[in-house]
Amino acid sequence: MRLGAGSDISYTHGLELVFSDPVFVMCPSFFQDPVFRAPTPDEVRLIARQVGEIPPVLIAFEAEAGGPGPASGLIAAGQLDIVQGTVFRYWRGNLEAGERLAPWVEPPP
Repeated sequence: MRLGAGSDISYTHGLELVFSDPVFVMCPSFFQDPVFRAPTPDEVRLIARQVGEIPPVLIAFEAEAGGPGPASGLIAAGQLDIVQGTVFRYWRGNLEAGERLAPWVEPPP
């Protein structure tokens, strides 16, 4: 699971949180400006109850999701990698060092 971050992710993003082996994901389908925090004891218990153990990565956050107040998110996974570099969300040839295409981008026919 990848979360992309940037000032306008319509075209590119410059930071990714890559969760390997996600076992629990609870978050809005679209959100912005997340504020990450340590999970509460209740959230830790929820995850332990849901997946049978406390995974190596357990991240909680609050974010703007278009509602009247912040939406909460909770992600449990086996590993977290933070990847920096420009990721284009549209086809673009001649990528420079450190640039790449989003996994779903395909060349034109």
